[in-house]
Amino acid sequence: MKAIIPAAGLGTRFLPATKCTPKELLPVLDKPVIQYVVEEALAPAGVDGCVIINSHEKPQIEAYFSEDPAFDALLRSRGKDDLADKVRAAESLPVSFVYQQEPRGLGHAVLCAKDEVDDEPFFVLLGDYFVPDKMMNKHMAEVSKAHGGASVIAVAPVEPDQVSRYGIIAGECVGSLDGCDATGEQEGAVWKVSGLVEKPSPEDAPSHLFIVGRYLLSPRIMELLQTQAPGAGNEIQLTDAMARLLEEEEMYAVVVDPAEGCDTGTPAAWAATNARLALADPASAVAFREALGQTKLV
Repeated sequence: MKAIIPAAGLGTRFLPATKCTPKELLPVLDKPVIQYVVEEALAPAGVDGCVIINSHEKPQIEAYFSEDPAFDALLRSRGKDDLADKVRAAESLPVSFVYQQEPRGLGHAVLCAKDEVDDEPFFVLLGDYFVPDKMMNKHMAEVSKAHGGASVIAVAPVEPDQVSRYGIIAGECVGSLDGCDATGEQEGAVWKVSGLVEKPSPEDAPSHLFIVGRYLLSPRIMELLQTQAPGAGNEIQLTDAMARLLEEEEMYAVVVDPAEGCDTGTPAAWAATNARLALADPASAVAFREALGQTKLV
């Protein structure tokens, strides 16, 4: 099974920083965002590789995951074997690349990897959000297996006055993850999806659960994307193809806690994620607090 990670966007929210540095390579502590996403993608059993949808304008991403023997030798000649090992670990990740020739939407980006998934189910992970404990995809795979290989998406509750910002699911709660007593919109609840509504008004929203950027999809979606008409923004929208998939196949959703994930989609969110992980890292926490003038640990 493959995991697809779209990474061809321009990262305009981070300009001017992203003029020369792809947003996906901005660091969170000592690793770029995209490495966290790749490591999360590879966590579930059965995922044997990641396909990154890249742009020819961002060769730095492919360079990051490519071997550089000269740089490795330089680090080791200076006695920095520990750093060389970290670099080598990133270079050894099973990552391949396909290129999106023009920005035509998330659905089109996913379609670019059609030949890589080989008519098998596949994950899609959006590249500006990652989950440090790497459990979300595992839970999605468990739900899919329990329901005959159905497509599964991760969803999270949002305040009623915020539903108009997101894609919202319709459906009903049909159970929970093993060992979890969750119901309704609680973490761990499992829903059978009956519809997908893009940015509904609060009074028209069928639930308060939005898609958080993690998908486990049937290979049928690739066929549907090939004939998908442009939607919002005149782009090929993955959500539109998923709505068509619902007419043919069952789809389920797992309710997750959005606080488990780390958002790096805006400068403020990226800075907050760095702060959060710095405070959680024993090697960084003291120095981080001292830099903020908080020398006493609480």
